[in-house]
Amino acid sequence: MVKVDVETIYEVDKLLAQTYGDRRWRKHAEPIDELVATVLSQHTNDVNRDKAFKQLKRRFPSWEQVLNAPVRSIAAAIKPAGLSNQKAPRIKAMLQEIAEANGGKLSLDFLADMPVPEAMEWLRKLPGVGPKTAACVLLFSFGKPIFPVDTHIYRISKRLGWLDEKVSEAKANELLDKVVPNEIKYRLHLNMIAHGRKVCKPQNPRCDECALKHLCNYALKRQR
Repeated sequence: MVKVDVETIYEVDKLLAQTYGDRRWRKHAEPIDELVATVLSQHTNDVNRDKAFKQLKRRFPSWEQVLNAPVRSIAAAIKPAGLSNQKAPRIKAMLQEIAEANGGKLSLDFLADMPVPEAMEWLRKLPGVGPKTAACVLLFSFGKPIFPVDTHIYRISKRLGWLDEKVSEAKANELLDKVVPNEIKYRLHLNMIAHGRKVCKPQNPRCDECALKHLCNYALKRQR
C-alpha cells in the first residue's frame, strides 16, 4: 500500500533536485548492455558490477560471442559481480530468447515502439529479469516513463512513510510507478539513489543534514 500524495512527491523531487541537480534524460547504454549490466548488479555493488561488465566485454566484444560461449567461460568473465554460476546461464538464456524473438538478431530496439506495460511484460519473461531490471532498461535505454525501485529508493520510501512496512521491493516497483508523475520519474529515480548513497544510508543515516527530514517519519521519530 502507498501512503503518499502527489504533492508530497513533487516536494521531495524539488528538494532533491536542489541538492543533486535537475537531471534531464540521456541514454545511458544500449538496451542489451543495460539489461546485462543490471542483471550483473543484482546482489552486488556498482564497482563490482562495472568490473564484471568490462571483463565480459573484453573477453567477448560482441553479444553474439557471449551467446555462443560456454556458460563456464561467461561465468569466469563475470566473476567479480558474484553469483557468477547463477548469472552466467541467465545471461546466455536471455540472449537466446532475444535472438529467437528477432529471427536471430540480438536487439531490443523493437521495444521502443511498445507501450510500457507491453514492454515490461516482454522483458519480465526473460530469465532472471524482475520488475526493477526491466524498468531500468526501459527508463535508461528508451526514456520511457517508468520508475524503477532499487534498494536505496526502497529504503528511503519506507523511511519517508510512503510504503507500508510489509510491501516487498518487487511490489514497491508497481506501487510507486503508479503514483510518481511521469515527468519526474527519471530525475527522482537518480536523485533518490544519490541521496541514499550520501545521506540516507542503510546504517547511520545522516538525518541532521537531510533536506527531507521534515517530511520523513524515520527522522521525526529519531528527534523524539
